[in-house]
Amino acid sequence: MNIGRRRPTGLRGRLVVTFVLVAVTASALVAGIGFQLVRRALLDRAENGAVVDVRDVLERISLPIGTSDLLWPTDSVVTESDLNDLAESLGGPDRQVILRYGDQERLSTGTSLGLADVPAEVRRQAASRMVRERLLIRDDPWLLIGTQVHRLTRTGAVRPTGMTVFVFVSLKEEDGVLARLRTALAQAGGITLAVALTVALVSARSVLLPVRRLGDAARALGAGRLDTRLPVHGRDELAGLTATFNDTASALEQTVSELRALEAMSRRFVADVSHELRTPLTAMTAVTDMLTEEAERLPPDAGKAVDLVVREINRLRILVEHLIEASRLDSGAAVLSRENVDVGVALADCLEIRGWTGRVRLDVPRGLSFSLDPRRFDVIVANLMGNALYHGASPVTVTARALRSGLEVKVRDRGKGIPQEALPHVFERFYKVGAGRARSEGSGLGLAIARANAELHGGTIQVELCDPGTQFTVWIPHP
Repeated sequence: MNIGRRRPTGLRGRLVVTFVLVAVTASALVAGIGFQLVRRALLDRAENGAVVDVRDVLERISLPIGTSDLLWPTDSVVTESDLNDLAESLGGPDRQVILRYGDQERLSTGTSLGLADVPAEVRRQAASRMVRERLLIRDDPWLLIGTQVHRLTRTGAVRPTGMTVFVFVSLKEEDGVLARLRTALAQAGGITLAVALTVALVSARSVLLPVRRLGDAARALGAGRLDTRLPVHGRDELAGLTATFNDTASALEQTVSELRALEAMSRRFVADVSHELRTPLTAMTAVTDMLTEEAERLPPDAGKAVDLVVREINRLRILVEHLIEASRLDSGAAVLSRENVDVGVALADCLEIRGWTGRVRLDVPRGLSFSLDPRRFDVIVANLMGNALYHGASPVTVTARALRSGLEVKVRDRGKGIPQEALPHVFERFYKVGAGRARSEGSGLGLAIARANAELHGGTIQVELCDPGTQFTVWIPHP
């Protein structure tokens, strides 16, 4: 991972970074523009002052130099002392002067620079006019002023005298002032950055506090606290968002209350109908037992009718029992009563009670004991084994083993298996695989009830396709 490329993804981080960037950019622009203005004004003032000073000194000289109206450059009247005096008058503590007159060259006292430090272009331009240029010579800043001295002839014409002057003016003082200014601006920039960061953090907190409250309120709604509301302050966008949240929460609370009331009514209706059906079903079951005993002595048509009635009454009895169990699970009235149970004995009893002994092969370690609700465990394995017997194919095997995490029971048949597209729906209520099973003895609730009882234990049921057949795996954790 490239840490250098990580970017803040939170709204708080983006607000802080944006605020700081804007503040730093504005501060940098103001500081940069201010520095350039000060630098230009300072250097221009130093440059103009030096030029005026050099021009004044040259205009005041009275040496007999120049045109044929006066004396030629090789005339002996201009002495070396005169040239030295002129160089010294142009020089100073922060200046170095190079003076050329004919073949003579004079330097001011303390001059360490020479004509080699004068650019050729400056020399060429200085022959006709005064030029100035800023140079960096051996890491020191200098202002170079170069010019040839001109004089008026007796006829009033301006002619060059042949004397060329190059004045190096040190800009160290100005450079020092600019350096101190840069340091001050950098310090001001650091202070600005600290202030901007502080203001950004405070502003981001004040801006994001309502957003954070909205997030907490939304999580509270998701957790089921539908009476959650937020106070509305002000009339800005966040206040409007808060008001909208409160309206939405109120509408959601009302809708959920209505749905819960309807769901409770539906559960009560199913429970009431199921309980009301138990009494007539009990009587009908007793009658069907008598009819079954007499069915062999009845005419063929009457016998078929009796078989049909008995089969449908059995289907209705199973449906009512499943509906009652489902209503108990939905209403939260189902209670788990754990006790230590011998798993092998419990599975054998389940087979014996339902007459399935011999049709299912058990593979359970001897003495395997586990803490569970025996009645609900019987409901789980009975539904799974019945589903394998009636809708799968023999041999049906049931294996159980103890894991570190809990108890694992697997029920497998060797039938053609459940279609792949039906696997996600097998635990849904009233779901039956294939149209041919619409009139089977099953109610379509068995697997859903089995899973609900497993979840009541804190466990799960999973289904997977095998080759051949289908396998259901029950896992119940330790209490």
